[in-house]
Amino acid sequence: MGVEEPLGNNFITTSLDKVVNWSRASSLWPLTFGLACCAIEMMATGAARFDLDRFGVLFRASPRQADLLVVAGTVTKKMVPVIQTVYDQMPEPRYVIAMGACACSGGIFDTYSTVQGVDEFLPVDVYVPGCPPRPEGLLYAIMKLQEKIMDEKNSFGAVIGVGERTSEV
Repeated sequence: MGVEEPLGNNFITTSLDKVVNWSRASSLWPLTFGLACCAIEMMATGAARFDLDRFGVLFRASPRQADLLVVAGTVTKKMVPVIQTVYDQMPEPRYVIAMGACACSGGIFDTYSTVQGVDEFLPVDVYVPGCPPRPEGLLYAIMKLQEKIMDEKNSFGAVIGVGERTSEV
């Protein structure tokens, strides 16, 4: 007559970090920052054939609603303050993907006006090489970023001001 299964079959135990990381990794909202031909490949990744919606990825038009910045294309020195302003307007935690050879390393443009990689002024989490990179490359980069987010420690504590967010690498 007693209780045979006190917790039932629908009971899960986990840490708060794992729940927060799972929710962040499963709902990335990238801010599109297409500067050149790579932006067309980024749009193709969001279209029906590759369907980023199945990963919880919804493109946003406002930096205040986004947690991922996808810089796609050639970055000129004139655009650096604009990109930094947009990045600063994004809430924490925020992530950056450099898409294309130009965003990763300046590409074929070794000139005075072209920045030789987004990592000169932003902390880049994942690089997508290619000229232009295939949509599968951006899809793979998003999956790698999701793995990186899942490996973070103290993600909830950093938000409420207790310690720093660290990555388990």
